[in-house]
Amino acid sequence: MHTISIVILGIIQGIAEFLPISSSAHLIIFRDIFGIGKFMSSNMELTFDVSLHLGTLLAILVFFFKEFFNMIINGLTKGVKNKDGKLFWYLVCATVPAGIVGVLFEDTIEEVVRKNYLLIATALIGMGIIIYLADKLSKSKKGVYDITLKDALIVGCSQVFALIPGFSRSGTTIASARILGIKRDDAAKFSFYLSAPVVCGAVFIKLLSKTTWTLIFSNLGIFLIGILSAFITGLICIKFLLKYLDNHDFKAFMVYRILLAIIVIITIFIK
Repeated sequence: MHTISIVILGIIQGIAEFLPISSSAHLIIFRDIFGIGKFMSSNMELTFDVSLHLGTLLAILVFFFKEFFNMIINGLTKGVKNKDGKLFWYLVCATVPAGIVGVLFEDTIEEVVRKNYLLIATALIGMGIIIYLADKLSKSKKGVYDITLKDALIVGCSQVFALIPGFSRSGTTIASARILGIKRDDAAKFSFYLSAPVVCGAVFIKLLSKTTWTLIFSNLGIFLIGILSAFITGLICIKFLLKYLDNHDFKAFMVYRILLAIIVIITIFIK
């Protein structure tokens, strides 16, 4: 029974990390409200969630391996004189705001917000509407290589809001990119590129803790199943979203976020 719950949570992470619907909110809602994975202790919950993010991080690195390889090589050898190198350094700069806020305030945000289901539901609704309007009212004119340093920093700063469950890292970054006039599919790509260093940093920091390693080794099977489920689902969802955005807007995601939030609010009051 536990194995099924782990697979479900891994699939949820793989879907919600890349679709603009908030993976952190979904993991909290499905675990705390719907009871999937309820057997975990609070310490294990946080560690397991980070391991699921490792699964989706691996999905990003595998799917965009060629792009990342070119960016890193050109960034380190040619700097901003090359389009891939320039994009690499823009990503580095854009990662700084969320990295600083994450290190300083992530634990505090987790403690205050993680169990505030009404706030999470509100964030789901509010950000869902913002994503839809940002996309609908924006004029598509820039590709991913047309992004300026200013654009990158603005999109990077928007990641800070993603620390609050319900906002969604992909949702906030895609919305801010669309407001800046970046094409829909290129906004999604830049969002995926930008998530890699932030998630990598979060995973690395978590792995510095001795308690984390103790939890992992004592529950190795659970963590491996979760990572694999998130990885496979993540690969599928990256491909799906990029193809979907060729001919569709974000209306379906807005409607889904609102419906999920309503279900959460009703469940809270019923309980």
